[in-house]
Amino acid sequence: MLVDLTVRELLERVASGEPVPGGGSMAALCAALASGLAEMVARLTVGRRKDSALDHEMDQLIDRARTLRGDLTRAVDLDSDAYTKVMVAYRMPKTTGEEKRLRSEAIQEALKEAARVPLAVAEMAVDALELASLAVRKGNKNAVTDGLAGALMARSAVMAAAANVRVNLQGITDEAFVQKAQARTELLEKKALAAEEMIRSWAQPLVTGGG
Repeated sequence: MLVDLTVRELLERVASGEPVPGGGSMAALCAALASGLAEMVARLTVGRRKDSALDHEMDQLIDRARTLRGDLTRAVDLDSDAYTKVMVAYRMPKTTGEEKRLRSEAIQEALKEAARVPLAVAEMAVDALELASLAVRKGNKNAVTDGLAGALMARSAVMAAAANVRVNLQGITDEAFVQKAQARTELLEKKALAAEEMIRSWAQPLVTGGG
């Protein structure tokens, strides 16, 4: 599994000439790291202000971020597995009419799965962005750049995952599936861009010393 590799090994694997792991898996990893940073800021916040309401909110953030981080970590391998199935489907024999039919069906199903996985990653990355937003807005101000880094990574993960959704939709003939996925992808991108703009406005005074 990719997630069991050392950081150095994973980087070498990504930089190799193999098609997997690619952008989809790295989008999931980026969002997982974003979740981890939001979780870290929350942990650095609990108990610092003697505010029980804030501590409760940060505890909830920690729980959500930990769960999300686990789901996104699993998605690192799920994305690579999905793309591998696409490649396997395209290599199926296509000599007879029956072989062509089976190959076409396999390709379509593999492409749908290869679109579903990054779409799910984009959904989770938006959630990670929301957690990072909360960490920046209410978390320990000494760790604001960590929360901001997480937010920016989550935003990038959304956009990268969305690109992977679209590239796989190009080969899918099910128009209803394509339209639904496209609409959801566009909505997630808009959410990510709006959230990024808001987070930057919150963080800027703190980062530049104006807050």
